[in-house]
Amino acid sequence: MFGLKKNPTCPIGVDLGYGSLKLAQLGSDAGSGTTLLAGNSRTTPENVQPGSSAWQKWAIETVRVLTTYGQFHGKDVIGAVPTSDVFIDHFKMPKTNGRDLEAAVFAKIKQKLPFESLEENTMMQCIPTEEDNVLVMATERRMIDRHLAIYEESGLSIKSMGVWPVALVNCYVKFFGRRRSDLESVVMLICVEANFTNVVICRHSNLLLARSLPIGAARLDDEQSATRLVMELTACKRQFGLIYRNAQIERLIFLSGDSVCKDIYATIAKQLEMPAQMGDCLAAVQIGKSCRLRREDQNQEEPGNHIDRRDHHLNWSVAFGLSLS
Repeated sequence: MFGLKKNPTCPIGVDLGYGSLKLAQLGSDAGSGTTLLAGNSRTTPENVQPGSSAWQKWAIETVRVLTTYGQFHGKDVIGAVPTSDVFIDHFKMPKTNGRDLEAAVFAKIKQKLPFESLEENTMMQCIPTEEDNVLVMATERRMIDRHLAIYEESGLSIKSMGVWPVALVNCYVKFFGRRRSDLESVVMLICVEANFTNVVICRHSNLLLARSLPIGAARLDDEQSATRLVMELTACKRQFGLIYRNAQIERLIFLSGDSVCKDIYATIAKQLEMPAQMGDCLAAVQIGKSCRLRREDQNQEEPGNHIDRRDHHLNWSVAFGLSLS
């Protein structure tokens, strides 16, 4: 799940959230680097309640149509549970007292879980980090089962279920962390979605901290809203400093690319007083011929591949990162 595959064709990354669906499949070639082989997206219809049976039915049909007619290679997919369904916590490595690590971690988080805190009802991933800390991500088992059912009913083969923090780290490592000096650098990855902002702090491929903030692009329409987001990001920095005494964040990378106004990024970087760079993953890959959107196709709703570098409102980082898993 955490490494890159030798096969030049990656699985299909499926970023299935409650507001939109994005599918992307990457491939690698020694001569041309990374290529986007296939991709498409759809917005959830306004009359479909997120997480409802109608949403699940829409997801099954849409995934089936897009993967059937979208020139994707194979049926292997890696999906992810929506951000809002993933619980994340950080703390010192617990004493196991003869138990395995997951049992000890579950004992630490069970009172905090936003769903029925039964061990058999919880799917959990524990990641030991630096300075004797652990990062834990958890979700309800029924959420995983629902997504597995979507891919099964769509005629696809699910290789694994990923999580958005790991997908963002994959994107950074593959496209923006390739220098020798990046191997030891600690960076803050900021990925602004429509209704929330996902934040990851990592040392290259080592995930150290992850948080989802309740302010997204839909509310970032002025400097005041950007300032509120900066306050949340400052809290992330403060939390990181308390957990990791011997590490320091060196720069920001905005993985949401051109999907957000650059002035917003500039305001965030200025108020955080940190160097920053754009991390547009769509600009970091070659666009395969089958993905290129012809001018005469721009207003069509065909199920084929519709990818256009000029379409800046879409954020592909999670879908790309899942494909790279």
